[in-house]
Amino acid sequence: MENVKVIIWGLGAMGGGMADMILNKKGIEVVGVADMGKKIGTSMFDYVKTERGNRPDVIIQAAEDVIKEGAADIVLLCTDSFTKNAFSKLKFVMEHKLNVITTAEEMAFPKAQSPELAAELDKIAKENGVSCLGTGVNPGHIMDLLVLVMTGVLTDVQEITSRRVNSLSPFGPLVMSEQGIGISVDEFMARKANHTMAGHVGFAESVGMMAEGMGLTVAEFSQDMNPIVTDVDRKSPHGFAAAGTCAGVAMTAEAKLSNGIPVHMDHPQQIEPEQVGVTTGDYVIIKGSPNVNLLNSPEIEGGLGTIAMVVNMIPHVINADAGLKTMIDLPIPRAIMGDFRNLIKEEKKIIK
Repeated sequence: MENVKVIIWGLGAMGGGMADMILNKKGIEVVGVADMGKKIGTSMFDYVKTERGNRPDVIIQAAEDVIKEGAADIVLLCTDSFTKNAFSKLKFVMEHKLNVITTAEEMAFPKAQSPELAAELDKIAKENGVSCLGTGVNPGHIMDLLVLVMTGVLTDVQEITSRRVNSLSPFGPLVMSEQGIGISVDEFMARKANHTMAGHVGFAESVGMMAEGMGLTVAEFSQDMNPIVTDVDRKSPHGFAAAGTCAGVAMTAEAKLSNGIPVHMDHPQQIEPEQVGVTTGDYVIIKGSPNVNLLNSPEIEGGLGTIAMVVNMIPHVINADAGLKTMIDLPIPRAIMGDFRNLIKEEKKIIK
């Protein structure tokens, strides 16, 4: 079999990281990159860490010039957070009969907030014989799939707390702006009121995935955000928060499932948390039979985690039956250390 062929749409931090990971794996290759603006006509290797060496060059093109039927086995879409924004791109990819994985957070469980679009995406995927998945480190793994995996050893679940305490320091200027790093509390509250403060995207999706995974539905859901105000100056590579300004966002959500199980989501994220004695980590706390108290510290780094999740899920999406998928529909994620080609089912080894 030829190498598994991948097109990356959006060569930013995530797309570039996926390219680097693929370039260092066996049996898989990047055959095309789609982007826009000044990147068009330049080499992919101008934007990744891996040296080109004797590899064929990959020239960045507009999406319509690179995404074509038969051009690849799968497209990795790394451009959006919201289902409504990703919809037209996902439709375009699938109508060219290519499988697709997207990092759009809401696509981890799109029917939580966009059931009509989710149904339409499922229809398009099935009509074209391809599969579509949204995933990442969170949502997609830490605050939802990992919780579900841990419930597998319980005879009864009574209460769930999913907590992720993470650092925003590794992220770039866009995230600093979206999360309000360095702004005043008044500006934070104003942006919160007019819905221009991003915070974490994905709580509704994580709760929806957990509910469906346990055979339940979401009966009640609400979320909130508040500023994390620093009492000392904090400086990260791409952000600065003076004492008295916002160093991050504390996101919370409260939900109740259809059988009454309460679910608590807690996700404080800030720059330089260690500077003020905050230890990062990922927590799964479940009250039931037996109780679960799982901790990983420090946190799984968000960028690397998302890159790995997307690339490691490539064979599972290619192998899947046609349709819109979530992480509870597919085999569990795991690091692929061998030849990617060996994980592709025989009937899927011919590009349609």
